[in-house]
Amino acid sequence: MNLEKMFEMQKALDERIIKEKGLEGQDLLPNLILALQVELAECANEWRGFKHWSNDREPRNHCKLCQLIETPHNCQNPLLEEYVDCLHFILSIGNRLGWNDTDTIDDVVVQHLISDKGFDTAKTFSCLLSIAYGFHFSNVEKRTYISLFTTFFELGNKLGFKWEQIEAAYMEKNAVNHQRQQEGY
Repeated sequence: MNLEKMFEMQKALDERIIKEKGLEGQDLLPNLILALQVELAECANEWRGFKHWSNDREPRNHCKLCQLIETPHNCQNPLLEEYVDCLHFILSIGNRLGWNDTDTIDDVVVQHLISDKGFDTAKTFSCLLSIAYGFHFSNVEKRTYISLFTTFFELGNKLGFKWEQIEAAYMEKNAVNHQRQQEGY
């Protein structure tokens, strides 16, 4: 895992946004928490497994064009893209709170990936939303952030993502986010 590089890349993006948008000195943590919750919900929506009322419960692993043609082309994976959007905000929260000690996080994440909580995917999404909600309160401890991180990587495993995929998708999306800022997003 190259979490240190990802924390640094996220910090550079966040600093750019803060500077260019004139947000210096503002408490942006509540916005980051809400953004994470929104992205988690969007990720769950792309997963679709909780939609017991629908006949279409397959994860969105290909773009809409791939669903229309027989041979998928080289496209983005909407589920992975939403997952990586969540990662951006998890990294931002860690940077904001000063909890970006990658040695500790690496060790805990690796240990946690070996031992699964036994939650199904829907419950893992709900657990993540609950942990994120808890960040709205001032007495959040670093272990809560580590729990968010480890549960998030557990979700990635449940969704079938390998670390290499996650890292590559993060790098691509980070570049897209910088481009968006350059274009006045």
